Amino acid sequence: MNGLTLVALIALAIGIAAAYRAGGVDARRRAERAERSRVSATPSVTAAIPSPDPAADRDVAARPVACAERVQLHAFAADRARLFADLADARAATALYRQIVVDIERNAPPPLLDAPGTPDDLKLIVGVGPVIERMLYQSGIASYRQIARLSEREIDAIDARLADFPGRIRRDGWVTQARTLHVAKYGTNP
Repeated sequence: MNGLTLVALIALAIGIAAAYRAGGVDARRRAERAERSRVSATPSVTAAIPSPDPAADRDVAARPVACAERVQLHAFAADRARLFADLADARAATALYRQIVVDIERNAPPPLLDAPGTPDDLKLIVGVGPVIERMLYQSGIASYRQIARLSEREIDAIDARLADFPGRIRRDGWVTQARTLHVAKYGTNP
């Protein structure tokens, strides 16, 4: 890094710090203006009938400040409630995205594709590729449950259609894998 780059980075850092400080000062000024407008908008209690006791007059003079503080406290309470609601929404969104990441790591289909009636992703079974998956769909087999419930005769019939891959269903253990995938996805035995 040459000297000119270093000077430019330092100038950039100073500029960012100055802008941040100016923004904070501006925000404080706006808050003070808003507070002044709120205080002036609150009803004044000083127009009350003066009492003969000077101590009572001091209490009456302090009431507008107390009223302004009460208004400010209500505003803070409303902000706090809004922030807690925003925090709850953010936590819910985080949990949703966390679950999506976990599902992706487990090779589960995304929730949009996991609607009722949607065929299972048979390619998750070892030995089933896109071509074999299409062939199974054309045969009417579209779920893990159907593969998990295949009888020996049905396995032989499908094996006959897989002329290029004889014995693949038994060798790769499709039935066992389909049972495991069905339980993982649906939580019930096929």
